[in-house]
Amino acid sequence: MDSYDTYDLSEDERELAALVRQFADEVVAPVSYEADRTHTLPMDVVAQMGELGLFGLPFPEEYGGQGGDYFALCLAIEALGRVDQSLAITLEAGVSLGAMPVFRFGTEEQKQDLLPDLLAGRALAAFGLTEPEAGSDAGATRTTARRDGDEWVINGSKQFITNSGTDITRFVTVTAVTGETDGRKEISTIVVPHGTPGFTVEPGYDKVGWRASDTHPLTFQDVRVPAANLLGTEGRGFANFLHILDEGRIAIAALATGAAEGCLDAAVDYARKRTVFGDALSTRQGIQFLLARMQQRVHVARLAWHHAARLRDAGKPFKTQAAMAKLTASDAAMDNARDATQIFGGNGFMNEYPVARHYRDSKILEIGEGTNEVQLLVIARALGVA
Repeated sequence: MDSYDTYDLSEDERELAALVRQFADEVVAPVSYEADRTHTLPMDVVAQMGELGLFGLPFPEEYGGQGGDYFALCLAIEALGRVDQSLAITLEAGVSLGAMPVFRFGTEEQKQDLLPDLLAGRALAAFGLTEPEAGSDAGATRTTARRDGDEWVINGSKQFITNSGTDITRFVTVTAVTGETDGRKEISTIVVPHGTPGFTVEPGYDKVGWRASDTHPLTFQDVRVPAANLLGTEGRGFANFLHILDEGRIAIAALATGAAEGCLDAAVDYARKRTVFGDALSTRQGIQFLLARMQQRVHVARLAWHHAARLRDAGKPFKTQAAMAKLTASDAAMDNARDATQIFGGNGFMNEYPVARHYRDSKILEIGEGTNEVQLLVIARALGVA
């Protein structure tokens, strides 16, 4: 319910936020229920997101990007998350986990080859990190890659990988153990193109939320790719991943803020229109206080991700601030979804209402890109007590 004038945004940033909000309301929202019901990512909408330049927002123009920054990307993610978390996570993962590792750690040849289609939204990429035994403890990675002449031979499996099985997914960057030093695994990241023999995208999951987003388990059986597909320095894959994850937490915080605001907007509108015992529901002080708490959460969550994103774009340390933003915003999304559902009563339990979808969708915000327990650990370490 806040006006963007409340926040320290440039004119360009306000225009971008307004543009994506309009797109979300007019293009995304009308198809959200059906996409959720059928577990189908609407690729025509993804294509329109590409045409708007959303996938290229934080990248230089020389690679086909918009020449913006991470803050601009998060503004777009928040605006989408307000009406449809599945489309918002498609953008977030497509940029933060798909294109950003190539931009950060790829060779110039890799950037020139892979980035233009990703930044235009003509292609998507995924990041294969999580495994059955390696989630929060990503150092427990069991997928392996061994050198055989001029090739890597990859064996293992990944799970919960977003954007890994769409018709336009071009490749997956996988983390794999490539050696060992002093008893510690050396983990590298390797680009595996779709269609490579031995690389199988398994059937998608039947998820509680984010049901329109594309998410699959992956298996690798003697998958051979050129040695040149190594992304970054051998053995630095885990360290590089941690840097990417810190950035991604800001984007997830923006998505969660959008979801929290979407719940607030819907609840305010419903409370004004719903009549109970002859009066609007919004005249009840208990409902007023509930809505006031929801507004408070949105405001604080937005300030948190704004601060973390500004630090990141200024080249200053932001790891702890990103963790606090992700923790604050994901809590806000879950709490606002619960309260909005309560205000809607029985209607809040019906999937055709956005608050019901936000209620299901928001739980994963407390898990993905590092659980909230991991965020607490990051914050505690910064305090010197962990």
